[in-house]
Amino acid sequence: MKNPVYWAVLGGMAILLMEQGLPVRSQGDSQSDNKVMDNITVRQGETVFLRCAQGDVVTHTAWLNRSSILYAGEDKWSVDPRVSLVTLNQEEFTIKIENVDMTDEGQYVCAVQTSSRPRTTSVHVLVQVPPKIINLSRDIVVNEGSNVTLMCQASGKPEPSITWKLISPSADLASDDEYLEIPSITRQRAGTYECTAVNDIDADVQTVDITVNYAPTVSEGRDVGVTLGQRGELECEADAVPVADFEWYKDDRRIFNGFEGMEFVNTASLSRLMFFNVSEGDYGNYTCVAINKLGSSNTSFLLYVVIEPTSSTLLQGPRAVQDGSGGAMGVRSHTCLLLLLVFLPFLLRF
Repeated sequence: MKNPVYWAVLGGMAILLMEQGLPVRSQGDSQSDNKVMDNITVRQGETVFLRCAQGDVVTHTAWLNRSSILYAGEDKWSVDPRVSLVTLNQEEFTIKIENVDMTDEGQYVCAVQTSSRPRTTSVHVLVQVPPKIINLSRDIVVNEGSNVTLMCQASGKPEPSITWKLISPSADLASDDEYLEIPSITRQRAGTYECTAVNDIDADVQTVDITVNYAPTVSEGRDVGVTLGQRGELECEADAVPVADFEWYKDDRRIFNGFEGMEFVNTASLSRLMFFNVSEGDYGNYTCVAINKLGSSNTSFLLYVVIEPTSSTLLQGPRAVQDGSGGAMGVRSHTCLLLLLVFLPFLLRF
């Protein structure tokens, strides 16, 4: 390794030139002692190569980053294992930095000592970083009518743009800002929201789920007719978040499972009240009540009797049923015939 004092002096000269500001020259200007090359843009995680032209008259050369010497000729001064020597000959002096990060961004100087005077070549390394969402709202549960604000913040270089949209269910709700404001949220706005951070390098996507609680609403009850001794069923359907609990009443009396031959089966949104052998006492009015922590709703049903056709009715066939005028005419004809039979003997005497 060369004398450390020498390299310190050479490095100090390069640093002094950096602090004073180097004149901006084109890369091919051979008349300048201090050259500024075009910026090198590299993505985070990639490898950057730093090349410096040499010459036959070069006696000493070094690569520096800010106030640190990376390489002095073939001697490595940097303790960073990502920095290594690629080429050192009369034509060029090239080093590389692997797995580039934001801390590697900045100005690099190649200081060259010739037989007559020193010269420098500087280059600015720009590190591009793909976007990364670093602060995102958590999944939330709110009551219908609440005001909701979702937040999504991201890092990256260039600075990423942020967009929000409701993806499930699909809707036209969207925002081009870090914050998504949803005033007086309704149940239709519940679902999965997607935040996307985008820059020239890549995109990062994350989601937030919003659950909206609301009181039950029940569908209108449908009356059911059942023949005595047969099976019957009443269905009650409710829409609610959280899921509703169901209660059944006959008139004002609550029905419990297994009571007087009745059973009910509940699923997430549906309750079925089942009769396995309908008796006369089962006919009447029923009420279904759906309840959750936000409220309740109810609907009414009528279980009515359906009379099966008797065997005598079936034997009479279609003639057993007549319209009103036909029946009246039959009655009048029959009455006249009876009167004629009663008074006929008296008429024959005369």
